[in-house]
Amino acid sequence: MELGNGKVAVVTGAASGIGLALADAFAAAGCALVLADVEAGALEAAEQRILATGVDTLSVVTDVSKREQVEALAAQTLERFGHVNVLCNNAGVAGAGDPWFGGVESWEWVIGVNFWGVVHGVRTFLPHLIASGSAHVVNTASIAGLYPAFSPAYDASKHAVVALTEGLHNAMTTGGLAVGVSCLCPGWIRTQILDATRNWPSEYGAVPQTDAAAEVVRKHVRRAVDEGMQPAAVADQVIRAVRENRYWVFPNPEFLENVVERFHSIAEQLDPSPATKPVPGMPPRDQIIAEVIAALTGGEV
Repeated sequence: MELGNGKVAVVTGAASGIGLALADAFAAAGCALVLADVEAGALEAAEQRILATGVDTLSVVTDVSKREQVEALAAQTLERFGHVNVLCNNAGVAGAGDPWFGGVESWEWVIGVNFWGVVHGVRTFLPHLIASGSAHVVNTASIAGLYPAFSPAYDASKHAVVALTEGLHNAMTTGGLAVGVSCLCPGWIRTQILDATRNWPSEYGAVPQTDAAAEVVRKHVRRAVDEGMQPAAVADQVIRAVRENRYWVFPNPEFLENVVERFHSIAEQLDPSPATKPVPGMPPRDQIIAEVIAALTGGEV
């Protein structure tokens, strides 16, 4: 679809990371922006940043896991601009604590934001996107949605987003509707995803603690994130995908070999097994295991 003057883009998780980069990119393309995020202070700063470009901008504090808040976001968007052309369901979090023996609250939070946030976004905005006559939906999944090697709750939520997005694409195509769909599956990107618990909801009580073994893995993940791709480069690829009506967006194609290997093993009906080759950007599995044992026993690697 064409982007530019008269087009309105809504971005969730817009106060930082990929979301803020998407806001920058759509503003540079001449679109009006609606910015949504749960972090009020950062959202205000993002709004001022986009307003400084001369683009008409609206910001709405929104917890995407709450349907009524997403509906309020849509209502304010339509009240201000009258229509919407692009929806980027980008808000996402990574949980904390033990997924199997810790509290269920981390699962509820991650699934609530990462999956239900996309469900609420699509269901709420889709009638208005269809009515605009030319529209596009971008759902931010993750390479974890195709290759579960990160954290169980996060992986599960992103698998669900991939499936939901494919279903949406097929529905729009079958129905002959002028709504393009893209599934964004990034790998290591320089964002604050590992610090997502700064927005941990008070309704869930105390933030779950991470044990020594998980901290070992977290250390390597943080390094990979810190050395990852800049969000602006991801946003550039999204803009191209929207303009070209392209479904898959893989900012980190180096992960695809692992994805293909996984699906080959599925086709051969092999039982799942820990990755035999390193996840790109991470040390070999044996090294991580040795470091975990050392952390648990007080020894040295």
